Amino acid sequence: MRRLFCCLLAALGLLLLTPGMAWAQVHQHESEAGVAMVRSLESLRDLDYDSWQAVAYREGPPGQPVVLRVVGYPGKLRLDHPVTLQVLAGRREWQLDDVTLANPVLATDGRDAAAEFALDPLLNDLSNNRPLRLALPGVFTELPIPPYVVGEWRSLQELPLS
Repeated sequence: MRRLFCCLLAALGLLLLTPGMAWAQVHQHESEAGVAMVRSLESLRDLDYDSWQAVAYREGPPGQPVVLRVVGYPGKLRLDHPVTLQVLAGRREWQLDDVTLANPVLATDGRDAAAEFALDPLLNDLSNNRPLRLALPGVFTELPIPPYVVGEWRSLQELPLS
């Protein structure tokens, strides 16, 4: 019994001391254009249990715009641009502008399964890593974004490139 208690105490200590390590999803690499970038890539499910990829990224040094790319499965949906992404956090609400057609790769992609949004207006207004809910009219009514993902997105604004 004493051995079991010690093992349980050690496991609990490890969980409390290193909770963020399992969620570190921010990566640095080069974009399609060869520019250094940092990104956060998460697979999420909406309330209808459909899977989506949420990719927040910044190309170049800190201070450059952060963009959110929402990707569905090709053939399952078609997005008409421009469309506004609605973001909710409690009683607060933001409308993020569609910047998809400014990306030459997505503008010429006939699958229309991805959309990009200017994320800076939201990130500049957030003071903590609160859970968010995204709504994209005609596509999904609620895509929950957990606080750790919001923290990753917020870190992209100032994360230096190495």
